[in-house]
Formats: sequence, C-alpha cells, structure tokens
Amino acid sequence: MTETDNKIFKFWMEEGILYSQFLEPIHLDTTLGQKLIDQRHIASDFKKQYWCYDFTNVLSMSKECREHAAKEGQDYLFASAAIVKSRIQSFIINIFISLKNPKIPFKLFIEKEDAVEWLNRIKQKNELNEGRIG
Repeated sequence: MTETDNKIFKFWMEEGILYSQFLEPIHLDTTLGQKLIDQRHIASDFKKQYWCYDFTNVLSMSKECREHAAKEGQDYLFASAAIVKSRIQSFIINIFISLKNPKIPFKLFIEKEDAVEWLNRIKQKNELNEGRIG
C-alpha cells in the first residue's frame, strides 16, 4: 500500500497500522464521510486493517454521516481507534458509539500513543489466536 493523499485527508501505513488524518478543519457530511470510507478501502487494498484515525480537525459531523458511518464504515477493519481533541468530545462520541454496538472493537483517545498501544494489543491478541487456530 502506498500513501494516499488528497486535499482533504491522507492515509499511510506504519508498522501494520493504517493511519488517516484530515488535513484541514472540516465539517463532515455524508458525502465526505463516504469518500473517506471509499478511500480507506482503496488505501487498505480492500483488506482488513487496524485503523487509527485523527479526528481532531473535524469541526462537526452530521447526524446522517454518523448513522452512515455506523452502518457502512466498519468493513475491512479488525479494530479502529480515533484521536479526538478533548475528553468532552470523547464522552459525547462514546455515548453515540455505545448505542450503535459496533461490529469491531472501537475506542476514542486523546493521545495518539495510547490509541496505537491499544490497537497493537488487539493486533497481538488476534495474531496469537490465529496461531492457535492455524
């Protein structure tokens, strides 16, 4: 996979984790949300990934976009960690997520290092379980 970059967001891989980042402050609507999902699928070569995305430049997210992401945005993922600006933002989004029962492990973090550590623990656990099954 190569780095994917456009004027709105970029994707890249580091040590088995797919990262993404919005390049400027944005208001996330369903159209842009679907573009992000489509680009993530392309960036991951349509293979399951551990995804760490930086949500700090998202100024707002429409209700329709949240609903769409909860329904359509979990394909090709083992687990997903989002980085947000504040504990208040984390609290609000966590409430929404808890109501949606995601199909994959998903968690919000303030610090990128904590998000990566959490994803790596899930990745190691999954790899260990695959070793037992295989």
